[in-house]
Amino acid sequence: MKPATNLFSADPAPLSFGVLVLPDSNTLSLGAAIDPLRVANRRHGSTIYRWQILSVASEVTLTSGIRFQAPVFSDTPDYDVLLVIGGFRLEDHATPDLLRRLRRIAPRLRGIGAIDGGSWVLARAGLLDGQTATTHWEDLETFASRFPAIDVVQDRFAISGRVFTTGGAAPCLDMMLHLIGTRQGADLAMRVAGTFIYDPVHAGSAPQSLVSAARLRITAPAVARAIDMMERRLEDPPAIAGIARAVGLSTRRLEALFQTALGTSPGAFLLTLRLQEARRLAMDTALPVQQIALRTGFSSQAALARAVKSRFDASLTELRRAQRP
Repeated sequence: MKPATNLFSADPAPLSFGVLVLPDSNTLSLGAAIDPLRVANRRHGSTIYRWQILSVASEVTLTSGIRFQAPVFSDTPDYDVLLVIGGFRLEDHATPDLLRRLRRIAPRLRGIGAIDGGSWVLARAGLLDGQTATTHWEDLETFASRFPAIDVVQDRFAISGRVFTTGGAAPCLDMMLHLIGTRQGADLAMRVAGTFIYDPVHAGSAPQSLVSAARLRITAPAVARAIDMMERRLEDPPAIAGIARAVGLSTRRLEALFQTALGTSPGAFLLTLRLQEARRLAMDTALPVQQIALRTGFSSQAALARAVKSRFDASLTELRRAQRP
């Protein structure tokens, strides 16, 4: 594969995906692959992820019965990363032609990943040899026996150099949140997870850089309690010193815990919560700007406008216009 920085490391640059969906894949795996990217764009306020859905024969039928048309996968990629989603009848779908195309395209990509049965396809193409990989738990023993050159693990997802694999749909969501967290920060990943009302679960060997609400309650309970206070009082934001007293800490200690857990300060985190809520209200409701300012704790419409412009480089009206053309 062509030289590139690790996909799972801090990098604000946009990233594009080709998502190859094999017939007989499940709908949840497809959603787990692309919906976190969609929400990350929305929460970030800019297009940091792009994707295109690809097929092996123009039409794809999922196990749910959903059928759609998609461009045919070729060996001339115009994207950075390829995701291969597989489900059932993999022996039928992993044709010699598809395997040849995968082998040709791999050196041109920054990374290649597999979701659920997609691991079998990459393995048959020889792209997982010498790597650590996983697949669905029902098939792990057979997978390990069939492909002895692969270091097969039982983890929910596995990252090995430029290849990465997941054991199914929910682990795929974990992995995509982990990708967002490592590239754009734990704060954005946590907000994406919150959109799905989802607490990520990581394999023991996976890097622990993504912070979920559930994990915070275990690893940094004071930070979790502070965030709970912030979220309950967006209309009347408490002073950071008051939050620190309420959780039994000094302001300096709370600042240090936030930096360790989230890489930001309590004040900056609280402002982000308020601005994200203001942006959501602008895009999802018809509330006037004055009401949005009141609901997010800004002293005036002008104060909200300045803060929104500084964070999103657009006014609430412009954000609304972009959302509702």
